[in-house]
Amino acid sequence: MVLLCRHDDEDGTFGLVLNRSTALRLGDVLELPEPAETGPLAEAPLLLGGPVQPDTLHFLHQRPDIAGAQPLGHNVYWGGDFSVLLGLLLRGELLPETVRFYAGYSGWTAGQLAAEVNENVWIVHPNDAGKVFTLDHDAFWQAILREKGGRYRALSNYPLDPRLN
Repeated sequence: MVLLCRHDDEDGTFGLVLNRSTALRLGDVLELPEPAETGPLAEAPLLLGGPVQPDTLHFLHQRPDIAGAQPLGHNVYWGGDFSVLLGLLLRGELLPETVRFYAGYSGWTAGQLAAEVNENVWIVHPNDAGKVFTLDHDAFWQAILREKGGRYRALSNYPLDPRLN
């Protein structure tokens, strides 16, 4: 399940995979100041946003007041000034569970994603960015397929790796 964050006919498309867990936590990849190095912020899950530049950190949140944050709809924002976000988290003005952190991203060159959609490589669904904070990231794919109904509902029962069925 990929949330498209930016699309430009010349530069291509940028998105974040919403349902790929990792064993990593934010504290594993960021040096956090005490006492946050052992608290809830350090334990915030780090999801895999995609295979491109996995050493970069991206985040989704619901704070329009973070400078540089890009609105995605449904009161969800992508990125912005990380030092402002970190300050809000450290002061307790923002709870770690209201932010989703991603390593890497998914990207397509200009025209690539449109071609893949035309070839039915992707199942397209309207922007449901607000569900980022209401659904468990591991159950996201299944929930959206069930919501789409019809032939997609049956797909919701398939394991992520059908070989493991």
